[in-house]
Amino acid sequence: METQNLKKAGLKVTLPRMKILQILEESETRHLTAEAIYRELLDSGEEIGLATVYRVLTQFEAAGLVSRLHFEGNQAVFELERGGHHDHIICNQCGRVEEFFDDTIEQRQRQIATAHGYRIQDHALVIYGDCSDENCPHRPG
Repeated sequence: METQNLKKAGLKVTLPRMKILQILEESETRHLTAEAIYRELLDSGEEIGLATVYRVLTQFEAAGLVSRLHFEGNQAVFELERGGHHDHIICNQCGRVEEFFDDTIEQRQRQIATAHGYRIQDHALVIYGDCSDENCPHRPG
């Protein structure tokens, strides 16, 4: 699967690109920092430098394979571009990121833009809150 995605994006198939794409595709966490990808590579015995990880992620972003998102704290996270718009809600306590789509919110944003004389080209909605699960498995010990 990874090889086909790289070729479709017009990128040469290299070991670092394949390994990074594999991590993005197989990770339970859909939003990964470059550092988290680098740590996973190290843990699996791969000798791919952090600068290479950043370079590959930038190439993936330019090719439309990943999206770069900046949440609070200004740390970039990367997610595979799977098509279809979605928004995010982030827990202030544990950092968990949930994706959601709500048609009512989308319609209201279009109405607001139109009322102000705008046509939306792109947008991102990020909601910050505290998850209500007192025994949250994602919260640091």
